[in-house]
Amino acid sequence: MSKTNIPERIKIRLWGKAGGRCEYEGCNERLWLDELTKAEFNTAYIAHIVADSPDGPRGDSDFSEKLKENISNLMLMCDKHHRLIDRDDVDGHSVDRLQQMKAAHESRIDLVTDISPDKQSHILLYGANIGTQGAPLSYREAANGMLPNHWPASMQPIELSLKNSSFEDSSDFYWKVEERHLKDMVAQIRQRIKSGEISHLSIFSLAPQPLLILLGSLLSDIPAAEVYQRKKEPSSWTWEDQPSTWEYVIERPENTLSKTPALVFALSATVVDERITSILGTNAEIWKVTIPKPHNDFVRSRVQTYEFRRSIRRLLNEIKAKHGEHSTIHVFPAMPVSLAVDFGRIHNLKSDLPLIVYDENKSKGGFVKVITFGGSTS
Repeated sequence: MSKTNIPERIKIRLWGKAGGRCEYEGCNERLWLDELTKAEFNTAYIAHIVADSPDGPRGDSDFSEKLKENISNLMLMCDKHHRLIDRDDVDGHSVDRLQQMKAAHESRIDLVTDISPDKQSHILLYGANIGTQGAPLSYREAANGMLPNHWPASMQPIELSLKNSSFEDSSDFYWKVEERHLKDMVAQIRQRIKSGEISHLSIFSLAPQPLLILLGSLLSDIPAAEVYQRKKEPSSWTWEDQPSTWEYVIERPENTLSKTPALVFALSATVVDERITSILGTNAEIWKVTIPKPHNDFVRSRVQTYEFRRSIRRLLNEIKAKHGEHSTIHVFPAMPVSLAVDFGRIHNLKSDLPLIVYDENKSKGGFVKVITFGGSTS
């Protein structure tokens, strides 16, 4: 334990650099609050990286005296980790390791506290059962995924999920309940946006694609928002810088004499035309959005979502021009969740053609019509 009386001015600077949290890697415990009783008081310890005496943990005959009051040699810690590095596992905590912990923690605190108010964003979480599987969403993972472009505007997320639902997406009742619940919840959000309480949304979702399209459509592209995609390998919501360029492949029908346009998103999986004509008949005109090698983990960059929205806005106008204003688009999605929400957001309920959205359900033999909205059908 420290024998040095650290000057108050140094303590204050250390508290600021550490953000009042334990600097041990992965801990981040608030050091002004008892998590059990919620009583607020100082629970912090100041630990020396190089001990303040040569015979202390990581002590040095030359540097212990020189660094005993130097802020670069001090770490803010909770009781258990202070004891861990100075008593129980001194050998496992070298000077280099502790310096790396301190640098990483203080760099992160500096990053997140440097975010200006216009980067604040409300986290929106929406999950719904996919088959028999739930859709767990974590506020902490979402908050980490936003940085450094946005910072949570509140410690509480906007939670849209229907809690403890036992309904499965093979049930017609599931779709009715989820659709009604989603509409009611988004109506409340829109009021908060209208009042100015919410200025930006960061959307994190895991649910069947038709519900995600509906979510996006209900929110629209009027409020400022960013839709995130959870990468599978490595598992994270954080955007990558690459790819710097991206292009989607639009496959158009040979003719558009039919009044039955089908919009197929073959992005996360291949969708053959026969699966569509088996439902709509051979006179269906198929418009397909795909990539050279469809798979379910290709969305890793904001660039890909920007290009998707740009391409689909143009495509919706093209389909309307070719098929006429009284047509309805049949949508067959096999796409990443973020693009499903983005598709809903750019689809204009008033001016774009109505949508009939299908869900792929193996227990029912393929695509099944589940949600109809937009135009006079909404």
